[in-house]
Amino acid sequence: MGDNRQHERPDRDGSADQGATQDDIAARVRAARAGIDPSHVPVMLDRIVELLAPALSRPGAVFVDGTLGLGGHSEALLKACPTMRLVGVDRDTTALERSAKRLAPYADRTHFVHAVYSEIPRALDEAGAEHADAVLLDLGVSSPQLDETERGFAYAHDAPLDMRMDGTQALTAAEVVNDYPVAELTRVLRTYGEERFASRVARAIERRRAQGRIDSTRELAELVREAIPAATRRTGGHPAKRTFQGLRIEVNAELSILKETLPAAISRLDVGGRIAVLSYHSLEDRMTKKALAALATDTTPADLPVPLPDRQPELRLLTRGSELPTDEENERNPRAQSARLRAAERVRWPSRQ
Repeated sequence: MGDNRQHERPDRDGSADQGATQDDIAARVRAARAGIDPSHVPVMLDRIVELLAPALSRPGAVFVDGTLGLGGHSEALLKACPTMRLVGVDRDTTALERSAKRLAPYADRTHFVHAVYSEIPRALDEAGAEHADAVLLDLGVSSPQLDETERGFAYAHDAPLDMRMDGTQALTAAEVVNDYPVAELTRVLRTYGEERFASRVARAIERRRAQGRIDSTRELAELVREAIPAATRRTGGHPAKRTFQGLRIEVNAELSILKETLPAAISRLDVGGRIAVLSYHSLEDRMTKKALAALATDTTPADLPVPLPDRQPELRLLTRGSELPTDEENERNPRAQSARLRAAERVRWPSRQ
């Protein structure tokens, strides 16, 4: 893409608010919250609307919700931006079905695609859109996936070891637990679960599976609890939470997909368009920080006296570091407590290579 593509859409100048005042945005946030089910309030909803609504003011603006879930963020933005179009993407077919019902009043402005979020370019193509004006990635596991016991995401309930976000894929948590070599299982738990005692847990799993397959979440959670030193079990929540996190990330290839997703999504973001990413653990947040910061940096060689136009930043960071939910939101929605939000705006197209 060359810089000349900026001129294909003269109504976009890359400014921060596209003419919307702070009062306008505040009013949109209040309107967007109206009627939201209080039992399913999306994480950092007000801030997401505040950040993305300015980029969606132009008639026909395209918003890509790359992790549609229950559709709460999308519903709020459809209310706040009455001329925008939604491209809703999710790898979970159940989520797509539920969101389609929830967003039925906006059917003439919505298009749903069953895909992983690294396929945002394909989703845009299917929707007949060349660019996105805003993109949201709300990472991690969704509320329905946690709440539906039979999906095996939660260690608090007994269920089959599944953990697939996309029920059509082959790999399950049971296969990882029962079939991975101990060294590979240790890597998964240490790298993705950030489990200090990954080797101990993996060896305990190896000993147990020699007696027969481990197929239930309760059995695995109890095995992990016994493998963790007693002194450590007294603090930091459930002893199995890091093991379950590591397995979930492995089963769904979350980090490898995110690594592909960030450049893919940004490549289709229009000048003046914005991207927001909600992360729920440090691995996701570090990856997001690195991807956004790399494109928000002037790469002119230090020994040159003037900045080079083709080395100027492509993005402008909209958040100072990662933003956290308010104390009030954490009290209202415990699942928001680990959330970290980063956002950026495209200020120019990359130069021709």
